[in-house]
Amino acid sequence: MTDSHQRRLLGAFIRAHRARLTPARPGSRRRTPGLRREELADAAGLGVTWITWLEQGRDVQPSVAALARLADALQLSAAERASLFDLAGKKDPRAGAEHADDLPPALLALPGLMSAPAYLLDHTWTARAWNDAAAALFVGWLAPDATDRNLLRYVFLHPAARELIVDWDTRARRLAAEFRADFHRRPADADMQALVEQLRRDSEPFAQCWDKQDVLHREGGERQFRHPVRGELSFVQTTLLVALQMEIKMVCLADG
Repeated sequence: MTDSHQRRLLGAFIRAHRARLTPARPGSRRRTPGLRREELADAAGLGVTWITWLEQGRDVQPSVAALARLADALQLSAAERASLFDLAGKKDPRAGAEHADDLPPALLALPGLMSAPAYLLDHTWTARAWNDAAAALFVGWLAPDATDRNLLRYVFLHPAARELIVDWDTRARRLAAEFRADFHRRPADADMQALVEQLRRDSEPFAQCWDKQDVLHREGGERQFRHPVRGELSFVQTTLLVALQMEIKMVCLADG
């Protein structure tokens, strides 16, 4: 737990959501709405004193397992559960564990609304949607005849990437460091683990980058390309996160 203000916020959050729940015996007369602390403790399999101290903002250290049981007993939505763990200063083991295989059509349509090259990346940095401008730019990756849509495999394993990306060494090192930031948020993710293992096996440059343990936030900035047909191109890259699916990134390349 962090400071007293955050503990008070956590206590108020738990009290408010406890008050919203319907008692098992709704016919009983109560002076206050919702569940009693004893009832919440019983539903969560936790101690009454522990819940009382949490609601009072005392300096207690809830475990991840206890918070998960409390979230289930409070019947929290995904957003509410995330807030519970954030206020407690803990990482929710469920966060990022489930990935959306079927993205909403409205989300998949976003790149098509852009005139500049734009594409969506999932948690493994595989392109899930892109517009015609992106397909025309990324030879060998988003072109109609490409067979592998993973950005990291393209950059580190496809010969076209070395020809297309100006200053490939610097960009490749940065991409590996940026992906490590995502990887550390989901270290148990099987798909991400398999991708890293494959790239370490098949790409010596990736293995060297990965073993350095560099971590960077994904930042925008100027991106230069040497296109086989259009010649030298310059863009300014911006990466946006989707609010309801934080593992999805939308990357846009505006004219530089």
